[in-house]
Amino acid sequence: MQVVTIPDIVERLQRLPPDKLVVVYDFVSYLFERETGQVFTQKLSEAFQTMLASESILKRDWERPEEDIAWVNL
Repeated sequence: MQVVTIPDIVERLQRLPPDKLVVVYDFVSYLFERETGQVFTQKLSEAFQTMLASESILKRDWERPEEDIAWVNL
């Protein structure tokens, strides 16, 4: 397993454009909430909420045998 330090993460974050920082923040917030059971007071971005909401719907398509066949050579 790769060892990653806070300074490594900060260095990468400083190179990201603002729109990507929002995605990173939402993901880190999600991980924190899942790990600790705490909810951040700031709402998740609309895009991230949509992604989470659509996952169960898309999962129906992802788990079809036809999809497995289509992706087997990629």
